[in-house]
Amino acid sequence: MGSMSITLVNPNELPKIDAYRQVSVATGSKLVFVAGQVAWDADGNTIGAGDLATQVEQSYLNVGAALAAVGATFADVTKLTVYVVDWTPDKMSGFVDGVARAAAKLGVTPVAPGTLIGVAALSSPEHLVEVEATAVLD
Repeated sequence: MGSMSITLVNPNELPKIDAYRQVSVATGSKLVFVAGQVAWDADGNTIGAGDLATQVEQSYLNVGAALAAVGATFADVTKLTVYVVDWTPDKMSGFVDGVARAAAKLGVTPVAPGTLIGVAALSSPEHLVEVEATAVLD
């Protein structure tokens, strides 16, 4: 599964990362910008309080729902930016676990270029992660 309007590239001069590609080239005509999604349900209740993996999973599922609302999927994503509160490298396994769980539920593997940024806090103290996406549609 993949978008006709996005080509993912790993230049030989850059390291090959399993979780994502280094570059995406988009040729579609409709850009989609998804606001940062946190681990909440439709009523604004936080899912997975204190559990990074569960919050990552819910945040990715919420991005998936936002994309679906405009006829897009993770295959159309050109760039993901992830903000994690108090990031330290030991949190990587929980992050990867949450992404894997979301990918399994969504039936996709999010491999668009990604940036993970450690932050001091998000808009609400119970949120541990926020995920925003840019996508392109034909």
